[in-house]
Amino acid sequence: MIGFLNIPGLSRLKSGLTKTRDQLSRLMGRPVVDEDWFEEVESALIMADAGAQNSAQIVAELRASLKQQPVDQQAGPDGLRQRLASLLADRLRGVAPPLPVSDQPPSPRVIMVVGVNGAGKTTSIGKLAHQFKAEGQKVVLAAGDTFRAAAREQLMTWGERNRVDVISQTEGDPAAVAFDAVKAGQSRGADVVIVDTAGRLPTQLHLMEELKKVKRVVAKAMTDAPHEIWLVVDGGTGQNALVQAKAFDEALGLTGLVVTKLDGTAKGGVLLALAAQKPIAVQYIGVGEGIEDLQVFNPNAFASALVD
Repeated sequence: MIGFLNIPGLSRLKSGLTKTRDQLSRLMGRPVVDEDWFEEVESALIMADAGAQNSAQIVAELRASLKQQPVDQQAGPDGLRQRLASLLADRLRGVAPPLPVSDQPPSPRVIMVVGVNGAGKTTSIGKLAHQFKAEGQKVVLAAGDTFRAAAREQLMTWGERNRVDVISQTEGDPAAVAFDAVKAGQSRGADVVIVDTAGRLPTQLHLMEELKKVKRVVAKAMTDAPHEIWLVVDGGTGQNALVQAKAFDEALGLTGLVVTKLDGTAKGGVLLALAAQKPIAVQYIGVGEGIEDLQVFNPNAFASALVD
């Protein structure tokens, strides 16, 4: 069973997931657990964009669990919350961030960030830079979105705010900017180099080919780089996030997802849908506009926040 207490960042996470949680939490206080209750839980999961088949499977597991081991009447709603949260957390662990495989990570660690327009890539990169620097790491940013001048200026602003170096060109090829940033990271002793890229739809094949070129050029700058390729998806797009993840993964081989804007949507169940398809680690989730509102994804905390 999951304990609701002593999970780091749970209070902030619960606040950020209010719109999604409201659909499930109201059902936990029902005095009678009958077939109508199970149907309502399934409907709430579907409305949260967990997916119809996936929601049916979750409810079937919940029904079997409660039949095998009924909740103590004294536990009441808390017992139901605990049981459902445990089932959800079990599924979400499939997309939890992996543990480090080495005590000596590559130096610098190169992270390439991709996604569609408006998903929040540049803002997420700024918040990541803040977190990495707070951990004592030296960060270099690459302004690889050379199509949109505002994106370069936005990243420069984040660089000034976090006091980290930003490599940019007023007119240049995105791959060249990424190459220069990796070389700068090596020469300056950086721990992390984060490469921003222009937003694009996966159906824009020529722009997807450009991302592949950036990946190849980064590998020329540093063997085995990029070490991470993270897709930023807007949580409010719901099931469309699955389509984006599949397309970008097929093109680039994703190592992680950053799911943003979960505070503004009731579709937070999409993480359950993501966990049900080919698992790609959810590295971070955005649950607010504050610089501390980009959190490392914790399956236990997320599951608890959905039902508490």
